[in-house]
Amino acid sequence: MEVIEYSIDARLYAFSSCRKGGVSSGNYAEFNINTYCGDKEEDIVENRKILVSFLNKKLDEANSINEDNIILPHQVHGTKVLQIDQDFIKLPQELRKEQLEGIDALMTNVHGVPIGVSTADCIPVIIYDTKQDVVAVVHAGWRGTKERIVEKTIRQMSLSYSTEAKDIHAVIGPGISVDAFEVGDEVYEAFADAKFEMKDISQRYTYPNNKWHIDLWKCNKNSMIAAGVDAENIEISGICTYNNADRFFSARRLGVKSGRILTAAILK
Repeated sequence: MEVIEYSIDARLYAFSSCRKGGVSSGNYAEFNINTYCGDKEEDIVENRKILVSFLNKKLDEANSINEDNIILPHQVHGTKVLQIDQDFIKLPQELRKEQLEGIDALMTNVHGVPIGVSTADCIPVIIYDTKQDVVAVVHAGWRGTKERIVEKTIRQMSLSYSTEAKDIHAVIGPGISVDAFEVGDEVYEAFADAKFEMKDISQRYTYPNNKWHIDLWKCNKNSMIAAGVDAENIEISGICTYNNADRFFSARRLGVKSGRILTAAILK
């Protein structure tokens, strides 16, 4: 399988998946492990096996994983953050699934457990506390971005793990770019009402149809800076899913019944 790897810290393996290297077909082709978007269950199972094999080649034996280790939430464009601890890991799958319902960010200090989010134009964010050795992975669609989910995640990391913003290094993964993210006036007004600096995060493109465009990458970077993260410690991948739909899933290109990018992190 093909992935984009992030060099955040030697103690962390973090990546975003590309479309190639799986067995799914149609708008799910090829690599998709999201169970909530309509893909065939048997293809998802096979793709998870491919992922486990890939990850175990990247990690040493002490951190080897199995399919049950992969933690993915059912996202709802909200701002709930779930802590993945040893108690959660010991739960049976059905109880895990219940707790993962309606979650848009995961955080953990447990080693060898991949936590991740699914996106297809929305913005994935990896947040790593270099001092406490804690990681969070965030799904920031425009609604979650507007509600400042990355700031809320950092706050939860602080409460649960004593994270300080000055120790955070973060990556903003593949997502829709400002050029491609055309929105109606109601979305523009929603960000304005949420007190975003609109001159900084939006542009009106007179061509071809005089619509507003919003920079979700910059929104999330600015939110982390507002939370105290050093701007130099925030990396933006700069990969637009919409303009690279041959390599990454894009819901605006393919429709919602299509595959999802996996952005995940594993503490070694």
